[in-house]
Amino acid sequence: MRVDVLSKEYPPSIYGGAGVHVAELVRALRALPGLDTRVHAFDGPRSEEGTTSHPDLAELAGANGALRTLGVDLTLADACAGSDLVHSHTWYANMAGHLAGLLHGVPHVVTAHSLEPLRPWKAEQLGGGYAVSSWVERTAYEGAAAVIAVSAAMRDDVLASYPAVDPARVHVVHNGIDTELWRPAPAPDRVRELGLDPDRPSVVFVGRITRQKGLPLFLRAAAQLPPDVQLVLCAGAPDTPEIEAEVMGLVEDLSRTRTGVVWIREMLPRADVVALLTAATVFACPSIYEPLGIVNLEAMACDTAVVATATGGIPEVVVPGETGLLVPIEQADDGTGTPLDPDRYVADFAAALNELVADPDRAATYGRAGRQRAIESFSWDAIAERTVGVYTSVT
Repeated sequence: MRVDVLSKEYPPSIYGGAGVHVAELVRALRALPGLDTRVHAFDGPRSEEGTTSHPDLAELAGANGALRTLGVDLTLADACAGSDLVHSHTWYANMAGHLAGLLHGVPHVVTAHSLEPLRPWKAEQLGGGYAVSSWVERTAYEGAAAVIAVSAAMRDDVLASYPAVDPARVHVVHNGIDTELWRPAPAPDRVRELGLDPDRPSVVFVGRITRQKGLPLFLRAAAQLPPDVQLVLCAGAPDTPEIEAEVMGLVEDLSRTRTGVVWIREMLPRADVVALLTAATVFACPSIYEPLGIVNLEAMACDTAVVATATGGIPEVVVPGETGLLVPIEQADDGTGTPLDPDRYVADFAAALNELVADPDRAATYGRAGRQRAIESFSWDAIAERTVGVYTSVT
């Protein structure tokens, strides 16, 4: 069977969890017999065999970003001639998959990493393009032969957002983690170069500067930590100048009252992220919208305890009292996920962080249990097999 995987992100151009998912899934699919897995991705160039890069169309250079995306989608759809099945990831590639399915008469499978109706703040970033991206996603999901949700919570969100989708067509296949690439790797000299003292307690955040990741809420919670606790923010790619300015102001406020506030804005190589996670006392995931949260799996695989919001698919990954702590949250039902009582959420998040940084032995126990859970429940080999099961159900 020939399967064409369609994605905006693919190595070396990865900036989020969806890109990590696609890269790891493709690697695992290509290891399976009887499957010819090809990739069509935005940007480039790339030299990987079986992978084709599709740059923006020059004719749309000055157009809205959503229109530039659709231009690339047309070239992706055309390139899928000869495929037996197409599998698209995120709205950026969903229209390519939808059109390829229609054009070539093959099933289109969609993986739901996130949903446009649950990210209304993207209107700040895309303007009218958000209406286009929302239309694209709805059209693709309602026309897909199958939808793969990365968590049970995401499946519920798909069915709530798109009630025209047949529940029988929505399958749960969790995200995964390569526990050989993500494993404890102490590198005290390197983390010192990055600004972290490995001999002091620390809390690490890794994620984009976007509303869904909850970074401003985390920074407010961090103000309630003991002064000897370091904060490491691996945070870049702000969605808008407004949220970047908000984060910058909060970081400046923290830096005036405490030492050990480290903000790394550039995309770090995996080895550096692993080193920081290995050195951390706690990993923080204050997301207000997270279909599953690969970052939590990455931290767990590095023996690091997790404090995360009890929202979306996170409770399917982090086991409270075993691999970390979950912070309760009451959220608006308008699609934003905004905490109804942000002060209470911030206080609860700070309390959970304080609970673990004050008890490093307990945090270490949670970390070891987290790695074991990542190994046993989230291997990419098993996820690839389950994904192929979805493929065969529609071919």
